[in-house]
Amino acid sequence: MSKRTVIVSGGMLEEEFALPIVQSEETEYIIGVDKGLLFLYKHGIAPDYIVGDFDSAPEDVVKYYKESSNIPIREFNSVKDASDTENAIRLCLDLRRKNIWILGATGARADHLWANIQCLKIAKESGAEAVILDSYNRIRLIDGDIVLKKEEAYGKYFSLFPLGGTICDFNIIGAKYPLSHHMLEPYDSLCVSNEFVEDKVEITFPFGDVILMETRD
Repeated sequence: MSKRTVIVSGGMLEEEFALPIVQSEETEYIIGVDKGLLFLYKHGIAPDYIVGDFDSAPEDVVKYYKESSNIPIREFNSVKDASDTENAIRLCLDLRRKNIWILGATGARADHLWANIQCLKIAKESGAEAVILDSYNRIRLIDGDIVLKKEEAYGKYFSLFPLGGTICDFNIIGAKYPLSHHMLEPYDSLCVSNEFVEDKVEITFPFGDVILMETRD
């Protein structure tokens, strides 16, 4: 996997969690998104690109980046057809970035979180892997068979939700709550808070998109 591009959006940004990721040598590109710019500004971090309509970023911070830096800025009208985070993901795809980590995509606004989760499909369709991260959750989209290793798990629990339609012949092997040839419906909460019982959990299904949430208390 190539070095990562980190999108810093305007939701919950926990300093002890987010700062090491942004400053890591594995982070090659940083995209500051609207209010997420404030986090970067406070820590003296210059993003490689800036995206947003700037309806939530402090005016003085936006002014600083516009007038005192040469950082490319993609500014959008606040009356637009896509969220700032979606526009940042699309910028990543334009730049041919394949490994995308999204910080600040969770927080108090459940509507923003759900929009951000749905945007993972945009990356997946273009052959990129995008993941939403905070200190308690790792959220990604899977579109086929996957093996989860207990030693690499993000937390004690994992949950699975279909995105867009029914998932036929859905199987979970090696978990506390296994499934065999299940019909996973969009309104089905059966796959919430599963756990490992083996060192590996195998999830298989022939087609469709499934949200995988790995979580910890």
